[in-house]
Amino acid sequence: MSQEFRRARRRKAPDTIVVTDAMTGNVVGRVANLSETGMLLLANTGLVNDALYQFRFTLPGGRERRDQLLELGAHLLWTDQVSAAGQAWTGLRFIGLNDEQARQLRAWVDTPGSQYV
Repeated sequence: MSQEFRRARRRKAPDTIVVTDAMTGNVVGRVANLSETGMLLLANTGLVNDALYQFRFTLPGGRERRDQLLELGAHLLWTDQVSAAGQAWTGLRFIGLNDEQARQLRAWVDTPGSQYV
């Protein structure tokens, strides 16, 4: 049996959450899972390991909350190619979050009925 050692709980994205580069406006991929401290991104464009990015995405609100647009700084920690050409799993750590952004992420991850990974 495997044990989970992550510090922050992660929620699987229930629907497609498109991620864009806030500097260029180009779509870079979609969220696979998300925590208060980072995300797993299925990237459809080449990203550079150990680089800093400014990403924009909208968290779906569901029945009781409205959608939330977030723009966050992220540090690319690792990349792993997938079998589909031009795609890669990328692990990112959020940087420079303000208290409101952290609260929004925490609330989204902790939504009742969420599927955790």
